[in-house]
Amino acid sequence: MNQSDDAADGSLIVVHDADGYAGLEARAAFAAGAPVSRFGAREELRAPNYLTVQVAAGRHILLAPEHLQYTNHSCEPNVFFDTVRGELVALTAIAPGDAITFFYPSTEWTMDRAFACRCGTPSCLGEIAGASQLDPAVLAHYRLADHIVAALASARAEA
Repeated sequence: MNQSDDAADGSLIVVHDADGYAGLEARAAFAAGAPVSRFGAREELRAPNYLTVQVAAGRHILLAPEHLQYTNHSCEPNVFFDTVRGELVALTAIAPGDAITFFYPSTEWTMDRAFACRCGTPSCLGEIAGASQLDPAVLAHYRLADHIVAALASARAEA
């Protein structure tokens, strides 16, 4: 893999595979529950796109620092975007060399484009289109952003 776009402290790095796909990789160890990075908004948008993270109903941000946009999806993630605290938090112990991944529906109610997940984990869900498209029983296995929890409660109340 080729590397570029290091985090300022060197703890995270953007890597590119032979096909040119980018991802974020740890260069330092993080304990479960530890903050991995602070984040904020480079720009706020009203609608999602493939680079945004939803931080509240109708609020989608382009991440700052920019290298965090390379945090890829996994159905067995090792980080969570805490949209209230503005922290990327380790869900599991992370070793140097581990890919940094999050569960996209943990922050995304509806995504601008669904995709076929290729995470290859035993719990892979296949099609990923946002929390609104998943059974609440499936979502119960994940840490979810407060706005997703609220949207699920609202959807249950309307049903």
